[in-house]
Amino acid sequence: MRRLRLAVVGYGKLGRACATALQGGSDLQLAGVVVRGGVAAIPGVPQRTPLVEHVRMLENVDAALVCVPAEQVLPVARELLQQRMPIVECAAFEGRALQAHYEALTVAARHHHVAAVLGAGWDPGAFPLMRRLFDVLIPHGRSEMDSHPGLALHHSTMPPIPGVKAALTCERRGSDGRPQRYVYVQLERDAAFGQVEQLIVADPLYAGTDSFVFAVPDVGALQPPSTGILLKRCEARTPGTHQSLLLEARFDTARFAAEVMLDAARALPWLKPGAQRYRLALDPADAAL
Repeated sequence: MRRLRLAVVGYGKLGRACATALQGGSDLQLAGVVVRGGVAAIPGVPQRTPLVEHVRMLENVDAALVCVPAEQVLPVARELLQQRMPIVECAAFEGRALQAHYEALTVAARHHHVAAVLGAGWDPGAFPLMRRLFDVLIPHGRSEMDSHPGLALHHSTMPPIPGVKAALTCERRGSDGRPQRYVYVQLERDAAFGQVEQLIVADPLYAGTDSFVFAVPDVGALQPPSTGILLKRCEARTPGTHQSLLLEARFDTARFAAEVMLDAARALPWLKPGAQRYRLALDPADAAL
């Protein structure tokens, strides 16, 4: 069976992780990277990998991995589905926003008769499945979780701001679960940080979120800290029994999300048209059952 050719749409932290994970795979192949605007300035793209501004410019693409910032996923995914391009996405939203996002993409996938896998990342994606497994194995118990979130999806795209030479926008969850944005800027010579900070915070892209701006000498030198979690589930106290499960992990969220997206992509050829949420399958052919 020939390798599936996947396009990576967006080339921030998640896009780079997906491109790296696709290198040397026996069943999946990187067809190219799609970045709208200024493609010549995108660093770190694997050698001999096509770098284009639209997926139509790539040859023989079987599916697309949507790796753009969360607020851009819906329009980008809809456009790909309209072109009858199967997709995998992993946008992180909360509550009703997440449900509305899934419903919109489900309608689009059905309308255009294309397969789509939604929520195929770390959370949503793999981590909820782990929590659910703990609940299944110990149905009468209690769970405790301690999370030390690192930076989530790193995006090199941001609105053009006068005085900014390069920038990196990072999303994470605070201790109260609210989304936060950290913007690291590398300033042009003689640029005033205070003015740059005001322009960024006032931009509509950052409206409604807690945003923090930092000036750094070199954006390219930034390295994201890992995410740490501790999940424990204990059986309710009953005479003669005591069972517990413990998951302790430290990892790069984008790297784990990329591996889950690739796992979802493997199942796409067996999926019927329409959208479904990510689930584990021991064999991609199980998706046809």
